[in-house]
Amino acid sequence: MAQYQARLSGPLIDRIDLVIEVPSVTAADLILPAPAEGSAEVAARVAAARALQAKRFSALGIEGVATNAACPAPLIEEVARPDRDGLALLREAADAMRLSARGFHRVLKVARTLADLDGEEHVRRLHLAEALSYRSHTDRRAAAA
Repeated sequence: MAQYQARLSGPLIDRIDLVIEVPSVTAADLILPAPAEGSAEVAARVAAARALQAKRFSALGIEGVATNAACPAPLIEEVARPDRDGLALLREAADAMRLSARGFHRVLKVARTLADLDGEEHVRRLHLAEALSYRSHTDRRAAAA
């Protein structure tokens, strides 16, 4: 697997927004209590976040954009403007992770989506930290190549 990942180019890896390692399920995992939030609750939060995004872009008069993923780069900088602490984290991470402009904007889009899922009006440091944590896996693979 590592040999295959080493063949991926930086620009291709730059287009991967979320990388989550999922370990295999053990017998001990099977006897744990059910998660507090089930599939129906998650589906409802996702539907609410998508409706919020569609309403946001409609109110801005942006044609053909209904999700953060489809938002143009200059506009995402406005609608996903982080709080002061989040901006400081993003600046540090952009330097440390050597984010390209595309990578920077993709982190903002994911962070805006995480804020929407939380029902938050503003993107906070917490949302950016989570978005960056998903990205850091792809950056480690790129560095290994």
